[in-house]
Amino acid sequence: MTLPNFDQSDDPGPSFYGLLRHLGRAVDYETPGPQAAGPADLAEITHGTTVVAARFADGVVIAGDRRATSGNLISHRSMNKVFPADRWSGVAIAGAAGPALEMVKMFQLQLEHYEKVEGRPLSLEGKANQLSQMLRGHLPAAMQGMVVVPLFAGYDRRRGFGRLFAYDVTGGRYEEEDFVTSGSGSLFARTVIKLGHRDTNTRDEAVDLMIRALFTAADDDSATGGPDSMRHIYPIVSVITVDGYTELAEAEIAERFERVLVDFSERESAS
Repeated sequence: MTLPNFDQSDDPGPSFYGLLRHLGRAVDYETPGPQAAGPADLAEITHGTTVVAARFADGVVIAGDRRATSGNLISHRSMNKVFPADRWSGVAIAGAAGPALEMVKMFQLQLEHYEKVEGRPLSLEGKANQLSQMLRGHLPAAMQGMVVVPLFAGYDRRRGFGRLFAYDVTGGRYEEEDFVTSGSGSLFARTVIKLGHRDTNTRDEAVDLMIRALFTAADDDSATGGPDSMRHIYPIVSVITVDGYTELAEAEIAERFERVLVDFSERESAS
């Protein structure tokens, strides 16, 4: 291949684009081409909304509402956003639902594969790092609007206490000491948890705090689903301790929500 030669009066300069344009091979940026997803397209993508997690005396509790939205429309009323990652850890998803669910399945598979190959589970720190790498690999899709922002929580059997991890779209991993929230209603939920969180909280106190946080988020954020007793739809709440991952029964969550509604009604009446 022969490199092109130019005389001084015809030199395209140091610009590579200038060289391509001089040779007639430059891309015409004025001509419309395939476009990335715009706001109207992104509004059609199903999104999960609010998820929360907090430490308590014996481990961690992780929870999420059930609503999924596409723009201003409710896509699903009973979506599950909280999953076991393995026996001693769980992950909750917020953001673009399709990629998030696929990421959870791959995450579960990778943890299971590691345990089968190595004969022992991956450390909790290693699990958090693995999820971080998956998010980093998802960055090109996130830049097009399909953002996934999960929470990761688990019981660290080596250290003997629960741990929480938050992430950003670039795969950045941040360990939180007390509690963490994500999703459209996270600001409202975070305020409730911040006021009620104590290191000495029991399991029941921590579960009630998560339920109140999600109820408050649903009251102020239209994308977050509140309790729906008519359809028997309630948030998913799971507890992770030294005994492993346990998802609370729907009947227990419904009973706790009834108490929250009574307390809320009493406060409204008093005001």
